[in-house]
Amino acid sequence: MRLTFDEPLGQKIFKIQSMAFLNSLKSTFFIWFLLLIACGNQTKAEKTQSKPAVAMNDSVKVKPVVVAANRTEAYLPLLKGKKVGIVGNQTTIIFKDEVKDAPLPYVHLVDSLLAHHVDIKKVFAPEHGFRGRADAGEKVKDGVDNKTGLPLISLYGKNRKPSAEQLEDIDIVLFDIQDVGVRFYTYIATLQLVMEACAEQNVPIIVLDRPNPNGAYIDGPTMKKEHSGFLGMTEIPLVYGMTIGEYARMINEEKWLGSGVKADLTVIPLENWTYDTPYSIPVRPSPNLPNDTAINLYPSLGLFEGTNINAGRGTELQFQCYGASFLDSTQYSFKYTPMPNFGSKSPKENGKTCFGKDLSGFPKMNEVSLQWLIDAYTNTLDKSKFFNTKGFTAHAGTETLQKQIEQGINEEEIKATWQSDIDKFKKIRKKYLMYL
Repeated sequence: MRLTFDEPLGQKIFKIQSMAFLNSLKSTFFIWFLLLIACGNQTKAEKTQSKPAVAMNDSVKVKPVVVAANRTEAYLPLLKGKKVGIVGNQTTIIFKDEVKDAPLPYVHLVDSLLAHHVDIKKVFAPEHGFRGRADAGEKVKDGVDNKTGLPLISLYGKNRKPSAEQLEDIDIVLFDIQDVGVRFYTYIATLQLVMEACAEQNVPIIVLDRPNPNGAYIDGPTMKKEHSGFLGMTEIPLVYGMTIGEYARMINEEKWLGSGVKADLTVIPLENWTYDTPYSIPVRPSPNLPNDTAINLYPSLGLFEGTNINAGRGTELQFQCYGASFLDSTQYSFKYTPMPNFGSKSPKENGKTCFGKDLSGFPKMNEVSLQWLIDAYTNTLDKSKFFNTKGFTAHAGTETLQKQIEQGINEEEIKATWQSDIDKFKKIRKKYLMYL
């Protein structure tokens, strides 16, 4: 809520009232007497002028962000009479001001579409599954959704791209997944492969846009083509500052789909959102991103995924702390013990006492920070235990970052080496921005 106040009228009101009153007086004595009083009050008014006098218009209502899924009038006509495939997960929701007899202020998009008699043929599920309960990296099996009875096709199992056979009974695909704006977060890889499959089979695709909680900045090393894979399919920075809808447009128009194909793409945009609009995701986008702090720290602490350091998996501080049993215990006051829990059946350092840092109270950042990666490496007793080179290169998108840390190059110097690639990307990105 933004509060607005009128400027204090103070001295001005007083002078107007005083002049009116003085003009009505005929006695010179009284005139001089009242002027003396005015001078005293004027001094007082000047001393208090910086404080608002009266709050006028207590507040201005800020229009709420409207996600594309809520803009049913924009996409339901495109689904009418069509056999539909949905790419979604637990974040594929429509918000409701009031849901009668329901504990949550939203409903799943699939349930809403079925209520509108949309002919949904199947659901394609990304990493973590349709209901979002699988561990990171855990294979997701095909199956049937218990609630709706719809067939579930895994895009994180035997295949990560819909096959021609899986699309042959589909007239149109609807893609709706909440992203967090980090290159190695695999939902944008799923988007790219789904777009490619749709283009190859001449199936139109609609992307319902959602806010990017890390959309206010661009930072991090840029993916090098020779290291591209499911943790980064295109040459973009680690944090790319675009919504998933904007990114879909970029993929399509920059011809990043295989064999240069182009999808029949429609993006349904957001309403009342800009890159600086604060946005809190109401549902975990994945099991180990439980809150805003974890999502904000994920671009930085996610790089620990390519090391043997635990980044909070197996605790209630997922991506809000880091540590390991092999860090120098004399350098840390914080310690914890990872244990199997929701979203992490076998966390790194399982059952071991880890020494490290608790970042759960760290203020919000708009940058990728290397301070914790460098800190952990510096305080690793046996440096050979730190990096998982293949995994770290896949997450960083380049071999250079590991070498820079091993050589003791400081954060400022490392980040300076990213800038040229970031500037090149910004020029491309600018063409596809929808929320200026």
